[in-house]
Amino acid sequence: MPRASSVDRVAIVGLGLIGSSIARAIGERLPEVAVVGHDASAEVRKVANELGLCDTIADDPVAAVANADLVILAVPVGRMADAAVAIAPGLKPEAIISDVGSSKAGVAEALAKALPDHAVIPAHPVAGTENSGPAAGFSTLFEGRWCIVTPGAGASEDAVTAVTSFWQALGAKVETMDAAHHDMVLAVTSHLPHLIAYTIVGTASELEEVTESEVIKYSAGGFRDFTRIAASDPVMWRDVFLANKGAVLATLQRFNEDLTVLQQAIRRGDADKLEDWFTRTRAIRRSIIEQGQDDAAPDFGRKH
Repeated sequence: MPRASSVDRVAIVGLGLIGSSIARAIGERLPEVAVVGHDASAEVRKVANELGLCDTIADDPVAAVANADLVILAVPVGRMADAAVAIAPGLKPEAIISDVGSSKAGVAEALAKALPDHAVIPAHPVAGTENSGPAAGFSTLFEGRWCIVTPGAGASEDAVTAVTSFWQALGAKVETMDAAHHDMVLAVTSHLPHLIAYTIVGTASELEEVTESEVIKYSAGGFRDFTRIAASDPVMWRDVFLANKGAVLATLQRFNEDLTVLQQAIRRGDADKLEDWFTRTRAIRRSIIEQGQDDAAPDFGRKH
């Protein structure tokens, strides 16, 4: 199994925001590493070629992974199994296969089933924007962000080291975590916020008392920020919610209970309850900024 220092050739299958950002980051930080890219969409491959994202853009997934030391599947989690089956004939025996999916337990199971004779080390770079496509990527996307690696029981230490070192080389901070625990954590920190965003934007657009033009015209900071993450790739998030259904539903149940508590406090005019809740949650927000995971600048650091 190749060690981190022997990852000389990387294949990226899927050239959207994350895949294209990986390609750009390798080009900037690991110029000695050869990068081959592939995407199922001919149009995406065409754009990737025009952008010069990789050393080579392969039209065929088997050709893309030939001789690759590390293969990264950057496709929606619902397509992960099909992507693994498609590349299997082209993999060399010692190749390491990883991914960037936002849910891990189901992905790990699917990849292990499709590629039983290969080292599979799932990973999740916790970074992204609401934009998608090969032109949306940028080389600094992973700098200072966490990448969670979720190796299964009995995973090769060399393969784990290779994947860990790769993400560190791209500027990420790496944490190793059990896949099921990852899925519960991300259900709280990522999946539920996106579900709420999609819901509140949909609710606002359907209110009979407010026309769509008024919703857009009078968007204040809160609604505007919700619309940002509600603009994320619908296919990707459809698959995430289905793949991480158990953790999302458990988290959603707890959220509904907390929302009921706040609803009752508002109905009863319980000012102390509301202030205590908001004070506690503001402290959490501040801790996110203190850990460097967001910008404390006015208006969330937006440039005007």
